[in-house]
Amino acid sequence: MAALGWLTPRRRSATARSVLAGEASAEAARKSSQEAQEAAQVAQAAQTAEQEPEFPVIGDDRAAAFFDLDNTVMQGAALFHFGRGLYKRKFFETRDLARFAWQQAWFRLAGVEDPEHMQEARDSALSIVKGHRVAELETIGEEIYDEYMADRIWPGTRALAQAHLDAGQKVWLVTAAPVEIAQVIARRLGLTGALGTVAESVDGVYTGKLVGEPLHGPAKAEAVRALAAAEGLDLSRCAAYSDSHNDIPMLSLVGHPYAINPDTKLRKHAREKDWRLRDYRTGRKAAKVGIPAAAGVGAVAGGTAAAIALSRRRR
Repeated sequence: MAALGWLTPRRRSATARSVLAGEASAEAARKSSQEAQEAAQVAQAAQTAEQEPEFPVIGDDRAAAFFDLDNTVMQGAALFHFGRGLYKRKFFETRDLARFAWQQAWFRLAGVEDPEHMQEARDSALSIVKGHRVAELETIGEEIYDEYMADRIWPGTRALAQAHLDAGQKVWLVTAAPVEIAQVIARRLGLTGALGTVAESVDGVYTGKLVGEPLHGPAKAEAVRALAAAEGLDLSRCAAYSDSHNDIPMLSLVGHPYAINPDTKLRKHAREKDWRLRDYRTGRKAAKVGIPAAAGVGAVAGGTAAAIALSRRRR
């Protein structure tokens, strides 16, 4: 047995070197296990991605996309920017511009569409265009787009719309803004067309009244439903994009709803329904109001001050 003694390890206390060796071995084992786990997660994610259908589906002519305009496709309210352009062309006076500025400031600070403010803005716009020819406003709309709207298009949302176009699908704006403005913006962005609020005209001249009601909230959903029926679309294969909880009826209508730059209520609803979210704003404050509040109010205040100064110089 003595001869086999060398096979039996002796009990001895661990040295600093043996402790180091043990710790190094344990760390190597832990690292190897972690790397294996991460590799498995990557493989699983890749497998899941392969299983998910491509979206938008290329060549699906029964699918289309519907985009809200204000704060979804464009920063701020289209009607306000249109009002600025009309003021520049002397359609109304400084006090009216101040009212438009207040309405835009509210929109930016609140980050939501307030029905009372929107109604006031629409009433103002209708009174301003009453008696003017539709063709005249369409031409002016093209100019105003270049002056005030082109630089306010969200690149991220524009890319989403382009993805649908590249897939061979039709893309429509759906907005409470006047349809003439919406059609100009859709045309300049290369979209299919636009659904918007229709102002009454007789012999090509605005009467100052609406046809029906503003295209807002549930009315948007009804417009999308009607267009889908006319175009032979399958709404379960369509997508809709909006920033506002007011558009939940429209978003709920399609199979692929997206919350874009969402207000608080829509963000909460989207998370509950597991809808996809996209936010192209920067900073914590912007996530609430759509653009940095200071910049928004500053721009409005500066524009109003400049307008007042110009008015005084003309007197």
